[in-house]
Amino acid sequence: MAKAGHARSRAAAERGEAEEGEDPLDARIARSGCLEQHRQLQECMAERQDWRQCQEELRAFGACMARRQRRQP
Repeated sequence: MAKAGHARSRAAAERGEAEEGEDPLDARIARSGCLEQHRQLQECMAERQDWRQCQEELRAFGACMARRQRRQP
């Protein structure tokens, strides 16, 4: 099951908007452009309950975040 703080509205998340009281990490992910990869990873984790079975999603999210960090000065 997804952690609290990961249940914000998808529409707000897609617009990159932070909801009141939102976790700063969630806000950073929304601004990163990696929201879709994060959503897929969260869905995998919720479904399979074992991160070892979500390696493809984990790698995709990690690669997206790494690309984002390289673009920042």
